[in-house]
Amino acid sequence: MSKNILRKAVLQERKALSRAEVTGKSNLIVNKVLTMEEYLQAATVMVYLDFRNEVQTGTLVSHSMKAGKRVVVPVTEVKERKLIPSLIVDYPGDLQPGNWGILEPKPQCLRPVEPGDIDIIFVPGVAFDVNGNRLGYGGGYYDRFLARLSSHSVFIALAFELQVRRYVYPAAHDIPVHYLVTEKRLLRTMPRVK
Repeated sequence: MSKNILRKAVLQERKALSRAEVTGKSNLIVNKVLTMEEYLQAATVMVYLDFRNEVQTGTLVSHSMKAGKRVVVPVTEVKERKLIPSLIVDYPGDLQPGNWGILEPKPQCLRPVEPGDIDIIFVPGVAFDVNGNRLGYGGGYYDRFLARLSSHSVFIALAFELQVRRYVYPAAHDIPVHYLVTEKRLLRTMPRVK
């Protein structure tokens, strides 16, 4: 099986989940995250805004803001093929559909944050393995972004169990995650460099 075939198969399986299944599984995943020591100690978290049956992150955003954390979301710079982290202060008021229909800060609400200031990055993806390797959507945005972060940053993948596969065809430039959280388990996939 190739990367593209795997990507298509997993996306099809995820698409088949009902809204109730996505919500129920997402709640289980987020509840695990809320108990993680790394999350509890983090001052600044970057949370992707879910799209097309991804693990829902609205509860995580709301909880983080209520807990006094700085919440950063990704803004896609299509021309430069990069992500810009932007602070949000009003959820969901700061947001509107951006590239590909994914919620992003409105132009007047862009508040860029230095990548090195981010303690945790919640990473989306199509498929993951238990070693923290990630199969993304094919644009390389997250791999390029994660490569720019400081060694103290923790990368946490949020995924449904159906997205965990034996092999996801990692390439040399792919950046693995430190933790993988599904509705069934919380896996430490690789040691964090301090």
